[in-house]
Amino acid sequence: MASEPLCHQMLATVPSRLHESWIRCAQTYQLNASGEGMDDLLCSAELRQARERMGVVMKISDPELDRLHGIVSTLDYTVLLANPQGVVVSRRGNPPFEKGCRRWNLWPGARWSEAEAGTNGVGTSLTEQKPVTVHMDQHWRRGLRYLTCSAVPFYGPDGQVAGALDVSSTRPDPTGRVATMMEAVLIDAARRLERRSFLEAFHKRTVVMLGESTDISLPMVALDESRVIVGATYAARMALGLPDGDMSGVCFDLGAGTAGVPDFREAERAVIEGALAMSQGKIAPAARLLGISRSTMHRKIRAMNATPTSTAGTASPIEA
Repeated sequence: MASEPLCHQMLATVPSRLHESWIRCAQTYQLNASGEGMDDLLCSAELRQARERMGVVMKISDPELDRLHGIVSTLDYTVLLANPQGVVVSRRGNPPFEKGCRRWNLWPGARWSEAEAGTNGVGTSLTEQKPVTVHMDQHWRRGLRYLTCSAVPFYGPDGQVAGALDVSSTRPDPTGRVATMMEAVLIDAARRLERRSFLEAFHKRTVVMLGESTDISLPMVALDESRVIVGATYAARMALGLPDGDMSGVCFDLGAGTAGVPDFREAERAVIEGALAMSQGKIAPAARLLGISRSTMHRKIRAMNATPTSTAGTASPIEA
């Protein structure tokens, strides 16, 4: 059945942050808003394969899902973990609501991609790669307009979107205020999941945090014994301008002061600042973390304090 035309009056009924999603549903996917709703769940074999493809994320997600459910369960929310295609691969929920969750496809094997389910938390957050809350009649499909869902995409050890974390309720607060607050909880959970998966993937390497995060992803890099970057999170790649593919030519040679990228000084500053932050500003522990001598660390800090960064303004000097 063809989708119904999307007019300005229809868009006026939803927040502007969801307009692009509604336009995609009407024009790109051509979804019928009054359709029958969701398709059947994946079979057990398909679900098992989807979980296997999650790799290290599936291995370490249980503690984070349990922690997240402990926070939101008192508000009658169910926790979902979805893969990059929007398929639910794991769930946490209260037993009294299991029947309702099955009915509304808040269940492993459900397909919540935006192209299939229309505007929704999981699918739209994956499409737009940002936190999304969809409250009741803000869903594109009318059959889903008794639900409220908030979702946040999270990144894997390779810097790519690895899936989405979602909290949904079949008994939502009509005002939607609770759902909006859920995004902050989910962002913290997404960061924790990314951190766990990165540390698991590079547990034999030196992992350095490059300062604080202002987004979903944490800026972290993994270095081998030669100080070559062998892994970087999405935030680290964006901050340092690292390539998406092979990073074997990118080196933090803190002893010699050379590197395989032109902006090495800024990258080196970020690494040293991250090490100092992790060691609470103490020189000796930071030097040990980076695998260099204390005297080399002092020399690097003096050079950095004397050299302004190329970004707008001048960075605050690092105290020696």
